[in-house]
Amino acid sequence: SNFIVQALRNDPITIYGDGSHTRSFCYVDDLVEAMAGMMATSDDFVGPVNIGNPMEVTILELAELVLGIVGGRSKIEFKPLPEDDPQQRQPDIGLARSALGWSPRVAL
Repeated sequence: SNFIVQALRNDPITIYGDGSHTRSFCYVDDLVEAMAGMMATSDDFVGPVNIGNPMEVTILELAELVLGIVGGRSKIEFKPLPEDDPQQRQPDIGLARSALGWSPRVAL
């Protein structure tokens, strides 16, 4: 959401690090469907179950996508990456696929 607000205001889009670190994003309808599936399991099924979208996108790709959609004139500004910021965030949804028959339907 920061990227979107910055782009709409034509403020610099702030990326921490070089933008090569990845994240994954799960559409809310997919998340709700997975949660409903988890609630519908038998009482003897115990989690936790990772839910998310394993499709990764780099932070730089995300910033460029937002700029393309918004059509703003923002420049990308790089700042130091915090020490504790992970390079990759990608859920392993293997159990959700096998136990719930679930996988996300909506891509980024």
